[in-house]
Amino acid sequence: MSSGVAARRDAKKLVRSPSGLRMVPEHRAFGSPFGLEEPQWVPDKECPRCMQCDAKFDFITRKHHCRRCGKCFCDRCCSQKVPLRRMCFVDPVRQCAECALVSHREAEFYDKQLKVLLSGATFLVTFGDSEKPETMVCRLSNNQRCLILDGDSHHEIEIAHVCTVQILTEGFTPGVEKDIHTYTSLLGSLPASQAGSTRATGMFLQYTEPGAEAAAQLRLVAGEDANGSKRQAAAWLAAMHKATKLLYESRDQ
Repeated sequence: MSSGVAARRDAKKLVRSPSGLRMVPEHRAFGSPFGLEEPQWVPDKECPRCMQCDAKFDFITRKHHCRRCGKCFCDRCCSQKVPLRRMCFVDPVRQCAECALVSHREAEFYDKQLKVLLSGATFLVTFGDSEKPETMVCRLSNNQRCLILDGDSHHEIEIAHVCTVQILTEGFTPGVEKDIHTYTSLLGSLPASQAGSTRATGMFLQYTEPGAEAAAQLRLVAGEDANGSKRQAAAWLAAMHKATKLLYESRDQ
């Protein structure tokens, strides 16, 4: 990819919406797949009362719109200003209590897991039915749109084209393929007591390619070396598990 194309993909612009200032991609097509669209606000005339506590709005009890869900609340039920990075807001914005909890949880992804994904990790990568794995560094692109794999060869997989993700764990042997239109995770299917102590060892991906009828697939497996790269690979897989959950939630909204 030329530096000019990369620069256009990463270019940002500052825009003002009714909810606040947002730093968004200059070209909409290059937006992050983890992003969320701003909601339509519930019209003032349709919400004479707080949609949480049912308090009646008047000159003293003013109405406020949650920037995440767009519903109407009184100040008591919508007083928190919380960062909302999935909508690219520059400053913390007003959110209802329920949405604020979700945004606080998502902040961990942007503060921790996203940095891990951007840094990348080394894996043994097997494409399709090949029996020979290739040592490659896998990382998330700066605009969060692609998985980039670099080794003897170079591959870029658009996140939006990924249709199945399985995080593989110790002792698990992949069997029958899952429905490619759903998100699956072996860590997510485990009881909480086991998921916390189970180590991710690899990842299975299915994705679509332009012009291809069948989904392509690849498998990433952490190497068996004794240095820190195996630990880094496990951290990258855990971060990818979180990212996939966010992506699935974005598609579901």
